Amino acid sequence: MEVKLMVVMVVMVCCMPKGCKGLSLCNMNEDGLEACKPSVTQPPVDPPSTDCCNALAGADLKCLCSYKNSSQLPFFGIDPILAASLPAKCHLTPPDNC
Repeated sequence: MEVKLMVVMVVMVCCMPKGCKGLSLCNMNEDGLEACKPSVTQPPVDPPSTDCCNALAGADLKCLCSYKNSSQLPFFGIDPILAASLPAKCHLTPPDNC
């Protein structure tokens, strides 16, 4: 659990302006994570951008789902409910139990 927490924290710090480059999480690179950020933060951009959906289509959705119950997501402004609804909004089928 602590490893996942650290990964989420690193991802969010690196997605902030002037953050690190070349980061990848669950087969989503920094550009993909940044493209989806407006759709998982309040107030959300809906529908998600084409860039976000393209990045999500290449992502490991099962891996991303493993973060859905992270108590740290709201700390970084990420709404877990919005994040969980993103695959359907991109016309992707989320894994079972996600």
